[in-house]
Amino acid sequence: MGEYVEANGTTIWTESRGEGPAVLLIAGLGDPAEAWQAQLDGLSDRYRVIAFDNRGAGQTPLPDGPMSVATMADDAAELLRGFRVDSAHVAGFSGGSAIAQELALRHPAAVRSLVLMGTWARADAYFTAMTRSWHWLVTEAPDERAMLEAFFLWIYSPRAHADGTVQRLIEESLAFPYPQSAAAFRRQLESFQQHDALDRLPGITAPTLVLAGEQDIATPPRLGRLVAGAIPGSCFEVLAGEAHQPLQESSDGFNARVHAFWHEVDGGTPPP
Repeated sequence: MGEYVEANGTTIWTESRGEGPAVLLIAGLGDPAEAWQAQLDGLSDRYRVIAFDNRGAGQTPLPDGPMSVATMADDAAELLRGFRVDSAHVAGFSGGSAIAQELALRHPAAVRSLVLMGTWARADAYFTAMTRSWHWLVTEAPDERAMLEAFFLWIYSPRAHADGTVQRLIEESLAFPYPQSAAAFRRQLESFQQHDALDRLPGITAPTLVLAGEQDIATPPRLGRLVAGAIPGSCFEVLAGEAHQPLQESSDGFNARVHAFWHEVDGGTPPP
C-alpha cells in the first residue's frame, strides 16, 4: 500500500506491506521504491516490508537546500518513527547502502541488523572517475533510452543483457510515470560521491551482512571487503556470477539469503 509520510521536513512516498518483523529497504541512485518490487512481493509473507523513494526519486520531491547522505539517513530514521517502528532490519543497495551505513551510525537504536549490497565506504580513484562520467551522461546522452542503455552497462551482468532482462528494465523505466530529472540525478550523485564513512564504520554495532557481486564493476568486491573489514563482527560474501543488483536479477536467491540472515539475528537457527 502506497502513502505519503511527513519526515524530516519533506514528504516521502512509501510502499508498505506484510506483517511481522519490520524491514526497511533503501534504494540507490535514481531508483524509486519499485526497485525493490521483488522483495516487496517475495518477503512480505514473513515481514513488514517498507520501501520508499529517496529525496528527488520517484514521488518524493527534491527539496531546496543542501542534500547529503546524512540527511537521507535522517529521513529514513524519521520515516521509521512515522510508521511507529522502533527498530528494523535495514537493507540498502548501492547508494542506499551508503544511507544505511549513516543510519546505523547516526541512529543505532533504529537498526536491528544491516544488509549492505554493492557498497563502499570511501571513493577510490576508479569510483571517482566512474561517477564523474555519470554526471555528463545524464545530460549529454541523446535521449533517455540511450542514457539508460549506457548507465545499465555498469549495473547489470552480461547475462541480464543477453537474456532480455535489461531491455525489460529499460522499457519499465521509460514507462514509469515519475521519471527522475537530470538535476535530481546529479544532486543525488553528488551526495553519494562525497560519502566517506570508512573511519567511522567500527562504530556500527548492528549485526551486518555485506554482499558483493562477483561481476560488479560499479562497486567491486574489493570495496565491499573494506566495508566488512571495518565493521566489527560483520559477514562478507561474494555472490558468484552476480553484478551490482542481484536483488533484481536473482531475486529468489537474494531473498533467501537475507531471510536466513534476519532469521538468525532474530534468534533462529543459523543457515548451513
